[in-house]
Formats: sequence, C-alpha cells, structure tokens
Amino acid sequence: MKIKEIAFSCYAVTDFVRARAFYEGVLGLKSTLVYGEAGGMQWAEYDIGSGTLSIGSGAPNWKPGPDGCSVALEVEDFAAAITHLRGKSVSFRLEPIETPACHIAGISDPDGNSIMIHHRKAAR
Repeated sequence: MKIKEIAFSCYAVTDFVRARAFYEGVLGLKSTLVYGEAGGMQWAEYDIGSGTLSIGSGAPNWKPGPDGCSVALEVEDFAAAITHLRGKSVSFRLEPIETPACHIAGISDPDGNSIMIHHRKAAR
C-alpha cells in the first residue's frame, strides 16, 4: 500500500448550524460541499490549499473532544489572526507562542475540538 496524500481531516460536531457559523463566520472558511438534513447525518467540506477540512454530525458514537487530532491552519498574518480571534471571543487552549520555526496558538471550536493557528517563519 502506498499513501499518496491526506484526503481530508474531519471534526465531529454536535450542532451543525453552530459549527458552520464558527468555521465560516469566525474562521472565514468557504464551504465547497454541504449535504445532509437536520436530525440526520450532516457534512460540510472546506478546501484549503491542496487539503480539505470537514465537519460532520449525526454519526453514532462519533463525538467531538479536545484530546484527539488537531488541524493546524496556516495564516498569512499571525498577529492579525490572533487579534481577529480575540475580537470574536474565541477560547484559547494555547496562548500564542513563538518557536524557532513558527508562531503558533491553540483554540477550540464550539464543541471543544482543538485547532492550531500557525505561521511558519521564513526559511533560514
């Protein structure tokens, strides 16, 4: 078996409408696919570069939580992104820090799923 790429990453959400308001309204993502009906399985996809971030609800035994996998969203302007998120009263799990390679902060979506806000430093 040869893995070619990551097809998508997906977070379980409990309230699909609230989750879409966060991912689209707060993070500014544009949905590229939305399907399902309230009370049943629901799914939304957001194409970001060559990858896809998805949210879904309605699958039995699939629950959101802060301790699973986390997606890191690369931002153009780290300081502006942090200011924007604070202005939207987003909860920070990890306050912004600087490492030798990047600037990074951790936030939570409305269900407590972990999302990293990331900006790579220029190559040395």
